[in-house]
Amino acid sequence: MSFKGAIFDLDGTLFESMHVWRNIDIEFLSKRGLEVPLDYLDKIISLNFDEAALFTIERFGFNETKEEIIKEWFDMAIYAYGHDVGLKPHALEYLEYLKSKNIPMAVATSSDEALYLATFENLKLTSYFNKIVTSGEIGCGKNKPDIYIEAANRLSLKPSECVVFEDIYHGMKSAQSAGFFTVIMEDESSVRQREQLKAEADIYITDYSKLLNQDILFSDFEDLPSCAIKGKQ
Repeated sequence: MSFKGAIFDLDGTLFESMHVWRNIDIEFLSKRGLEVPLDYLDKIISLNFDEAALFTIERFGFNETKEEIIKEWFDMAIYAYGHDVGLKPHALEYLEYLKSKNIPMAVATSSDEALYLATFENLKLTSYFNKIVTSGEIGCGKNKPDIYIEAANRLSLKPSECVVFEDIYHGMKSAQSAGFFTVIMEDESSVRQREQLKAEADIYITDYSKLLNQDILFSDFEDLPSCAIKGKQ
C-alpha cells in the first residue's frame, strides 16, 4: 500500500507555533482580569477565527463584537508569525524528501492567510505546497472533514489516497471519518490527550525523523516493523 498525496495542518503539526496562541490567550484574558481555563483551550484549538471569537464571547459573556476580538488577536499574532514561528524537528527535511519523490502536498489550516504567509515567507516554504485550503474559505472548522476533502479534491486525489498530518484530536477524527490515513504529530497543546491520540491515530510521531528513516507512508507496508504503525512510536 502506498499513498499518493500529503495534506498538512500547520500550527502544531509543521509549525512550532502553539506558544504564540498560548501567549495570546494569556495576554488577551489577563487584560480582562481572567485566567485561561483548560476547557477553553480544548475547545478553540479546532476552530477558525470567526468560530473562536463567537465561542469566546459566549464563554465569558464579553460585550465586544466578533470583529473587535478577531482584530485584537490578529494584531498580536501577525508579528509573531513573521518572526517567532519555526518548524517542528526534521519537518523541512521531510518536506524536501516528499518533494524529491514528487508527492503532491496540500495545506489544510484554520490559520488566517496573512499569518501563515508571514511564516511561509520567513522560512521560504511556498514552493513545497501545490494547494492551500483554509477553514475560512470552507466555512467550518476541523470538527468536520470538509477541509481535508477539499484539499484532496484540489490534489485530484481520493481521501483514501492521502495522508493527513495533524496534531489535534478533532481534526484526526474528522479526517478518519472521511477515509483518510492519519499521522499525529505530538504537540504541547494536545499533550493531555496523548494516550487517546496514540491509541486512535494510524501513526503517532514526536518528530519527522521516524518517517524519513523508514519511508512508512509512501512505500509498501509489508516489510516495515510492526512498531511503525498504530501509535507505537
